[in-house]
Amino acid sequence: MSVAPDLRAPDLRDPPRAAVRRLDPILVDRIAAGEVVERPASAVKELVENAIDAGARSIEVAIEGGGRRLIRVIDDGIGMGPEDLALAVERHATSKLPDGDLTRIGSLGFRGEALPSIGAVSRLTITSRTADGEGVSLTIDSGAKGPVRPAPATRGTRIEVTELFAATPARLKFLKSDRAETAAVSEILRRLAVAQPQIRFTLRTESGSPTVFPAESEPGPAALLRRLGAVLGPDFPGNAVPVDMAREGFALAGHVGLPTFHRGAANHIHFVVNGRPVRDRLLLGAVRGAYADTMSSDRHPVLALHLTCDPALVDVNVHPAKTELRFREPGLVRALIVSAIHEALRRAGARSSSTGTQAALDALRAGGSLGGGLVGVPAMRSGGGFAVHTGASAASPLTPRSASRLFSGPSVAAPAGYRPPQNPAFAAERSGFAETPQALFAADLAPPGADLRPEPEAVFEAGTPPDSHPLGAARAQIHETYILAQTRDGIVLVDQHAAHERLVYERLKRERAGGGVARQGLLIPDVVEMAPEEADRLVEAAPELERLGLSLEAFGPGAVLVRAVPAALAGGSVRNLVLDVLDALEASGVEEGGPAGEGDPDPVSRRLDALLSRMSCHGSIRAGRRLKPEEMNALLREMEATPLSGSCNHGRPTFVTLGLADIERLFGRR
Repeated sequence: MSVAPDLRAPDLRDPPRAAVRRLDPILVDRIAAGEVVERPASAVKELVENAIDAGARSIEVAIEGGGRRLIRVIDDGIGMGPEDLALAVERHATSKLPDGDLTRIGSLGFRGEALPSIGAVSRLTITSRTADGEGVSLTIDSGAKGPVRPAPATRGTRIEVTELFAATPARLKFLKSDRAETAAVSEILRRLAVAQPQIRFTLRTESGSPTVFPAESEPGPAALLRRLGAVLGPDFPGNAVPVDMAREGFALAGHVGLPTFHRGAANHIHFVVNGRPVRDRLLLGAVRGAYADTMSSDRHPVLALHLTCDPALVDVNVHPAKTELRFREPGLVRALIVSAIHEALRRAGARSSSTGTQAALDALRAGGSLGGGLVGVPAMRSGGGFAVHTGASAASPLTPRSASRLFSGPSVAAPAGYRPPQNPAFAAERSGFAETPQALFAADLAPPGADLRPEPEAVFEAGTPPDSHPLGAARAQIHETYILAQTRDGIVLVDQHAAHERLVYERLKRERAGGGVARQGLLIPDVVEMAPEEADRLVEAAPELERLGLSLEAFGPGAVLVRAVPAALAGGSVRNLVLDVLDALEASGVEEGGPAGEGDPDPVSRRLDALLSRMSCHGSIRAGRRLKPEEMNALLREMEATPLSGSCNHGRPTFVTLGLADIERLFGRR
């Protein structure tokens, strides 16, 4: 008859009396192994870092059972002689601190704990040989050290770990499946491969062919980008921009992905500090801050950055796994990362990720067919309206101001074959073409490049063919939401609301940085009612909102009086604008305590940008608004001149490009 175990917690008020004693050395090693060797991937990390410190140029890792049954690491480093090998498995014995200075650590390992800790919880066999010596071997079985013996070996070191955690069976219960442990080992090796592109890495598992990252023989940005393409995927090089910036003893280099090239998890963010891959909260927070107004909060960028500095400026001895750091000047490091990423993304200009193009092609190929067999093209509606609207007709009058400003070039003719509508109801529906252009289009913009005439050889006042612009010339507006433009080698489909939202946001930020957002007073102040606590929150933030062009004051309990709005947003609903600002205030109040704000040198600026982002969303062209051809082209030209216009404030792409070759493949011409 079995007896149920006693599950009661021990009574710490009456602790057992016992004398202080020195723990057994093997028990000490097993306790230390709990910090150093958390799982098989931890052991692989320590062993591969040792190989890198030994000057290896080729490192091969093989695992079985997710690393439980076998971990084998083979390198071509400098190797060890019999004396060094016997001492290397002793606790706190290392060759990496010649002068004992912990403030200038230049190696990946330095504590001398890895080998004795691994040997305490497994069977560890080390075989090594120097360039001019004989091969030697040593075995440790669950902490019991064997003698050093002669053994055949090539130059370098070969380490085999079998039956990991056999001496501590309780630890085995906390390991995940073999597949999950194998994935963790692969992730460790990928991060080390990003940090050391000059080294060849090979991973062999039971799943099939090995994973190989060839060594890059020549250092430099091109070599790093090739390694990043192998680690982060073949799409990364075509959707990344280089980063190169230095400031006050810190140098940052690498590549960052476009805002529209993102993932659902943060495991594609790689940071390397002085050759060491790290996962530090300060660095991750800086990345989040740099992409804050270009990417949704539930998405994460893809990037790899190498930060180099004097070892005395960073402390790497603050975490058991050495994955976190402490910088002497954290604010400087964060500012450098944010500035470098901002500059790189702005230098990229109006770019959107190529994955959007591929997704569009896949959607077209998977779509339904029209009677003639066209893939993914919906049937045209007949009768009362058209699915595609060109934006030009005899029934689209312009105001004198817009005509003089926007139609400074030759007149735009109607498309070939177009006939004015005879249906009075349809003509009335098209009266929306006479809407007053929004503030963005009323500004001094480049002359229009719309070419809706059938003659391809048409020449405009600037002598530049309209389709020679990067985003081409507007040809049609589709479903009153998307602008279809033609370039020399394809077409561009633009989301008019997302694009205008980015343009308005960047304009408001420029005005704020230049001394204050331009505002327009209301002829009749508008009263907006809301809950009393919401009104109090707005009134409390009134000084900040004044700097953003929104002037308001208290108007009794549960109401505010709005006297002015940002000029770029004039003409819209004041109530909706105020409520959007209120939502942004509440959201920014929550975010200020988040990890992204750690080390933020200017949280007020981040808060104001969040407000401007919400305001620009409110004041942008909405889906369903018909645009005239000159408005569509003005939008395209402004996008070309505005940094970050490839994505809206929430990270959605503003346009998708389809090359002529892609279109020809859709129709079987290629």
